[in-house]
Amino acid sequence: MIFQLIDVLQENPAAFFAYMVAIGIAMVTGIAFHEFSHAWAANELGDDTAARQGRLTLNPLAHLDPVGTILLFVVGVGWGKPTPVNPYRLSAGVKRGNMLVALAGPLSNFAFALLASIPLIFGWVEPLAFENIERASGSQILGTFLFFIGFLNVILGVFNLIPIHPLDGFKVLLGILPDELSQPLASLSRWGPALLIGLIVLGFVAPEYSPLRWIFGGAADLFLEIIT
Repeated sequence: MIFQLIDVLQENPAAFFAYMVAIGIAMVTGIAFHEFSHAWAANELGDDTAARQGRLTLNPLAHLDPVGTILLFVVGVGWGKPTPVNPYRLSAGVKRGNMLVALAGPLSNFAFALLASIPLIFGWVEPLAFENIERASGSQILGTFLFFIGFLNVILGVFNLIPIHPLDGFKVLLGILPDELSQPLASLSRWGPALLIGLIVLGFVAPEYSPLRWIFGGAADLFLEIIT
């Protein structure tokens, strides 16, 4: 992330720092809301494991992983602390319960994005063009923060719905599929992290061939269409 903005830093340091603060707040709040929603869903379904570990809170400090947070700012890809869940305590059962808890995270990001975007959709505020940062009004600064909260929460929600272990989308897919399909698929979970890393690396070295670029590009276009 920082390396991608070196040109902005050189041309307009004020814009660079405004950009980084806006993105940082959007990422930190998005991850915190995402992990809190996992903990809340699990607690509602009867498993208080996360609650007993202090994860049933919107305090970002309870959910941020130090390494994952640093990588978010440096390369734009990172993670929060996984929310602990005991699927055998979920009242909906292991398979369906896991699906519901997993789905709560991405859905919360979409809800958060929609809530943050309401002032933008109705034109009450508008994002700031960063080349005009020195002349920014309070309304423009607020619009910029809301834009990044909405935009990055959409990206975070879409990313986590990709059906590759350890992302939420994998558990959602297992919960949807019948047992004769979900059980063989679950056995392939050990290959998920390597596949995911491969897709991320491909996005950096050959972005024109990366499925993640198509996925995120479509999500970004949809978000921009909605708010404009």
